Amino acid sequence: MSVSGSNSRALPWALVTPALAWTLLFFVLPFIAMGLSSLTAHEGGGFTLANYSQFFTDPSYWRAMVNSLEVTATVTVISILLAYPFAWILAEQVPERWQRLALMLAVLPFWTSYVVRSYSWLLVLAQNGVVNRALSGIGLIAEPLQLANTRFATVTGFVHFFVMLLTLTIFANLKQLSPSYRKAAADLGAGPVRTFLHVVLPLTLPGIMVGAFLTFVLCIGDYITPQILGGNNELVMPQLVMMQIGRRGDFPLASALSIILMAVVTIAYLACARWLKIERA
Repeated sequence: MSVSGSNSRALPWALVTPALAWTLLFFVLPFIAMGLSSLTAHEGGGFTLANYSQFFTDPSYWRAMVNSLEVTATVTVISILLAYPFAWILAEQVPERWQRLALMLAVLPFWTSYVVRSYSWLLVLAQNGVVNRALSGIGLIAEPLQLANTRFATVTGFVHFFVMLLTLTIFANLKQLSPSYRKAAADLGAGPVRTFLHVVLPLTLPGIMVGAFLTFVLCIGDYITPQILGGNNELVMPQLVMMQIGRRGDFPLASALSIILMAVVTIAYLACARWLKIERA
């Protein structure tokens, strides 16, 4: 009996040990190393908070953080506004037998390289690209518009990707929503608009918030899209981190900036988790 009990207690640890070892080796230890590096000076020496104070005292670093937050917030809001109607159409209007095919077509952007998608948008938004040629062809513009290497281009590239991600999370929530809720609202005299605002929308908010948080995390930490579509006209935090590594070789400052960015993501997570807890209550 004791041997059997010992084996039953050891089995859960045996199953979870590989995951714990992986997390320790590839997350905890690198994070500790990055934290220690952020507390050292570029020229060497003892521990210092100079890297963190440089972020809070240098306006250009603050500007990069503000740019990251503005771009991320814009992308998140636009993606939600576009994804919700799309997910609603897939869940409510597309026949059940065609929904899998529709979802497969919706996630096609995930099947192509992230870099390829960004360069494709660069070609579309270039001065001699598809958009400018179309606008010029119908006589709306006389000179090509500066669309590439702008915040507009960065936001467009992000939205193209994250709309599909939000669509999946919202679609999953809508499919779990029982039709009896809407029938009960209709029996109580609520019209379609009131039913949506007071029944459907609150019940699908978890799906919205999950997709919004994933969008926030992936967007604020992305380097490729701002670098390709935005150029260096408006730096965001990932570009600033890479500049410290690639141009200056300042790993301590890059570590400090990365930890500050992780702190912002953690705050966003805590805010979303608390909000979702209140909604579920």
